[in-house]
Amino acid sequence: MARILMVEDNEMNRDALSRRLERRGYEVVLAVDGKQGLTLARSAQPDLILMDLSLPEIDGWEATRYLKAASATAQIPLIVLSSHAMAGDREKALEAGCDDFDTKPIELSRLLEKIAAQLQKRISA
Repeated sequence: MARILMVEDNEMNRDALSRRLERRGYEVVLAVDGKQGLTLARSAQPDLILMDLSLPEIDGWEATRYLKAASATAQIPLIVLSSHAMAGDREKALEAGCDDFDTKPIELSRLLEKIAAQLQKRISA
């Protein structure tokens, strides 16, 4: 069973998506801000990280850059989940080091495809 770390400060989004992922067989570890996300990424060693960008403490941009720069977490696939759907946001997220980008509101089938693709890449690497 793949372990997913979800870093999301909105309780409603966090609860709804985590339940949907758990029903599909994923183990979900939750962080409510960027600082907690960094700590759990190191301690829980998830198979994949879902990262919101607008977070308290440390925002998703900074947390992503840190995770991808640290040898202990650099190999963990990271998908940014953002309500930022402005032109250039996807490119900015990819430049920060994320492996993929998805917009909110979440379309579950699309997100599940992205998760499966990233987990497969990690297995193949």
